[in-house]
Amino acid sequence: MSERVVIVGYKPLPGKELELVELSKRHWETLNAENLVSQRKPIIMQSANGTVVEVFGWKSKEAMESAHSNPVVLDMWGKYSKVCEYIPAGELEELKELFSEFSPVN
Repeated sequence: MSERVVIVGYKPLPGKELELVELSKRHWETLNAENLVSQRKPIIMQSANGTVVEVFGWKSKEAMESAHSNPVVLDMWGKYSKVCEYIPAGELEELKELFSEFSPVN
């Protein structure tokens, strides 16, 4: 098994920015309690348009896949669906720059 580092974008739904930020701050801890992520601490940042971007490491491809049947993770992802939509990080304007700058969240 080898770690998989991922980048994900969460675009907040109108009026849900603060809820999204708070949920994102707890994301890694929830996955860690389920033994799914590496010990690499996540980086959580925000783009100029409010999209929250998270970089973190799953323990393995298998751990990432098993999250899709884990009731704790599915419950958390249900909360995300109420406050944001997932977007490809590559769609963010910041990533078109040589040095992509974001505001830190954590």
